[in-house]
Amino acid sequence: MLHAGRVTLVARPNPEDEMVGQQDNIGHTSRVDKPVRTIVTGGAGFIGSHLAERLLSDGHEVIVLDNLSAGRLANLNHLASNPRLRIEQLDLASGEDMSDVFQGVDWVFHLAGLADIVPSITDPMKYHRANVDGTVAVLEASRAAEVSRFVYAASSSCYGIPDEYPTPETAEIQPMYPYALTKYLGEQCVLHWAKVYGMACVSLRLFNVYGPRTRTSGTYGAVFGVFLAQKLAAKPFTVVGDGTQTRDFVFVTDVANAFVSAAASDVTGEALNVSSGGTYSINQLTSLLGGSVEYVPKRPGEPDCTFADIGKIRRLLDWEPQVSFEEGVGIMIENIEHWREAPVWNKESISGATEDWFRYLDRPLAQGPAVSND
Repeated sequence: MLHAGRVTLVARPNPEDEMVGQQDNIGHTSRVDKPVRTIVTGGAGFIGSHLAERLLSDGHEVIVLDNLSAGRLANLNHLASNPRLRIEQLDLASGEDMSDVFQGVDWVFHLAGLADIVPSITDPMKYHRANVDGTVAVLEASRAAEVSRFVYAASSSCYGIPDEYPTPETAEIQPMYPYALTKYLGEQCVLHWAKVYGMACVSLRLFNVYGPRTRTSGTYGAVFGVFLAQKLAAKPFTVVGDGTQTRDFVFVTDVANAFVSAAASDVTGEALNVSSGGTYSINQLTSLLGGSVEYVPKRPGEPDCTFADIGKIRRLLDWEPQVSFEEGVGIMIENIEHWREAPVWNKESISGATEDWFRYLDRPLAQGPAVSND
């Protein structure tokens, strides 16, 4: 059915997707008593589809808004028979009047946006439009509809290469590339709308999220998608540097729980880290996955460690990660067929895909200002 400038879509049930859906009901906490109407922007994406699933399982109504530039209807196939799910294909930054979609909505979860580092370096205007202009458009539609809660998916990339571990929310903000910058600008808009207009807003700074349905696009990016496709193809894992770098990997159902906990709370005007509260080396990951390794050059602008301080979210939301790293990796292996059609990267293709990364970030000014001893 066509609307003015947008399309209402229906995901189609697929029996092969049932396993993925069943695997995702892990660490399920923080229910609310009364069903509410919700919007999940980017709800056909990796994290958004898990959040939509969580909300539906709690009895809520879910309206997914997604332009399908990165999201996939297949991520929602196992939810297609749920009468409380509605999917609208919509470009949030187009300037289109969205008042009819937002009417009567209680909670808005804004996850839509563009990810990936390299494309943001080559096309920063596209990222500003999606991650900043799109965020302001959703904020204004939410304000006009007088929604009760607004939760934003921010990025831990705002910290750049931190000076403090575990990294608290008060750490210096030093985005190293346009993706990180535009996600942080989106967060600043969200917190500004909370301050100026009195909207109840929370920003969740997500660390290294992984789980079933993580993106399998042609863009070189998230380590799990790269490694699992390589494992299926019996190719070596391409490890950046020497593999001793660590990441604060947090499982996607824990992240969905954090979004719901934020919406169900009375917290507003706050930015909160969302992570596992631990940090795990890439060498540890390849050991759990099992397979041979080859090494590719370390990239500028990437931290040797991501490791969040989650004391604030524990205190304000009583939220706690539930899925251990070992358990999460096991679930990924059980769902490995999801990456059967994903691109298989090697040293040569990675070198070509990251050429602009080295070109723009491997310069003295890109590494940040010199530290004075004065």
